[in-house]
Amino acid sequence: MKYMKLGSKPDTFYTEQAVRVYLWLGRSVVSDIPADLIIHVNNTKYQLHKFPLLLKCGLLQRLCSDTEADEQLPVPVALHDIPGGEEAFEICAKFCYGIAISISASNFVLATLAARFLRMTEHVAKANLVSKLDTFFESCVLHGWRDSIAALQAAWRISGWSESRIVQPCVDSIVEKILLPPSQVAWSYTYTRPGYAKRPHQSVPKDWWTEDISELDIEVFRSVVSTVRATRMLPSPLIGEALHVYACKHLPDPLYTGGSANGHASQSQSSSFTAAAAAAEEALAKQRRVLETVVTMIPGDVGSVTGRFLLRLLRVANYVGASSSTRAQLIRQAGSQLDEAKAVDLLIPLPSDAQAYDVGAAEAVLEHFLAQFQRPAAPDERRRMSVAMEKVVRIFDEYLKTIALDSEFPIGKFIDLAECLPGIARSDHDGLYRAVDTYLKEHPDLSKADRKRLCRLIDCRKLSPDVRAQAVSNDRMPLRTIVQLLFVEQERTIGAGGSHSVAPPDRASVDAVSRLTATGREDEAAAMDHRSDVHRPRRAGHEERAQGDAAAMTRSLSASTKTAARKDRAVEERGSRLRNK
Repeated sequence: MKYMKLGSKPDTFYTEQAVRVYLWLGRSVVSDIPADLIIHVNNTKYQLHKFPLLLKCGLLQRLCSDTEADEQLPVPVALHDIPGGEEAFEICAKFCYGIAISISASNFVLATLAARFLRMTEHVAKANLVSKLDTFFESCVLHGWRDSIAALQAAWRISGWSESRIVQPCVDSIVEKILLPPSQVAWSYTYTRPGYAKRPHQSVPKDWWTEDISELDIEVFRSVVSTVRATRMLPSPLIGEALHVYACKHLPDPLYTGGSANGHASQSQSSSFTAAAAAAEEALAKQRRVLETVVTMIPGDVGSVTGRFLLRLLRVANYVGASSSTRAQLIRQAGSQLDEAKAVDLLIPLPSDAQAYDVGAAEAVLEHFLAQFQRPAAPDERRRMSVAMEKVVRIFDEYLKTIALDSEFPIGKFIDLAECLPGIARSDHDGLYRAVDTYLKEHPDLSKADRKRLCRLIDCRKLSPDVRAQAVSNDRMPLRTIVQLLFVEQERTIGAGGSHSVAPPDRASVDAVSRLTATGREDEAAAMDHRSDVHRPRRAGHEERAQGDAAAMTRSLSASTKTAARKDRAVEERGSRLRNK
């Protein structure tokens, strides 16, 4: 950052006294001449001299000439509305006294606004402060990257767009540097991507500018990025990266912060808690403004931002209470890029409870993804969408597994979520089985009817051999599901053998059925003591059906074993006859 030094005398300003009760501070300058000018700036009183100040300040000349006071007493002047307050006035006063001051981009704006306010122009005195500051601005500040950003931020926070003589030139300077090819970047910049500093780099990264401009307020940031986009010289993903960096800096992810938007509602209404609640509400309002502005700036081109970033913005929108139109736009865009996400990205905390998740929002995102398949598309696009569907199925089944860990999540809602994906979408049910098994594990008190209803989601024919083997020995699976799995295993085994010899079915599977049947009978017998006589026929019928299923399964496996043995003997006899011939 560049500096400009003015004056050469040592700093002789000192604090005379401070009375904290009245928040009053006295400042004076060391001199043999008594003070004849008292200037009040907010809560500070300066005891100074007319000669050096009136020589360079046109405003003070007019105010002192209009004041009728005793010549023996110092002239009082109030400058409470001077831009920059005490700090800015003191810079101007020291310049008048010839005291050494350093001007940089950090205090340039304060000094400039105060000097203009005091009318320290060339019409009042030669080589006055305003002209020196203008020269420094044009020759140093606008030529520097970080200097332009610091000056722009300071000018905006003090006076907003009203100070166009500083704001607009800074914006133009920043945009001009952003549009330069990376090979021409010769100044220092901030770039802290994970792992970047450890790798050797031969060239400047294309997004070298994104972190530095993320320091700007959102209105100035939007002005800079909109001006860059209007030139059409940078690709949309680069604009999206700038939005991503800005959002990550100013919008904490509620999934990891664990905050609650309504956390202060239950606190007592004491003054301290009321102040804390007001500060929290102000912070939420600022985040809401930042979020809604960032969302409106997202380029419409596909791939300009990632699906994970869109889902992060959706979590923030839920947390800060963004407008319905903002949430709808994020749901629509996130749905079109859901295949780029991970299961954790669909975990959207509720504003009222950071430990609970808004499954409705995740369901809406999935619905918008599925809506793409209802539109006509070219063959290449269909193939791409088919690959995307496979990814989304894995993502959503993993999401279901995470949701299943909630011991209070209702089974009806879990089944509805699992059925959001059409049956044809899942080429295999391994992920769905793991989600269902997790739900059964975390909800051990489920009734048998609910367990059966839950396991009906699984198509046993779409399970891989390893998962089928695991499911057969899983005590949490209902007996009906175990029987179905064994039938499928038998069909697979017979189908794989064809007209050749077939390995006999695993007798352990038959033992598993018998064991489960016996366990079922014991459970039913224990439950009978607590039921009325009305329920006895119904329970007996269920027991008979379970025994019948198990017996049929055993007979089927035994028949399959005998058939396989007969086929083996027939093959051996044919081989023997051929050898005899």
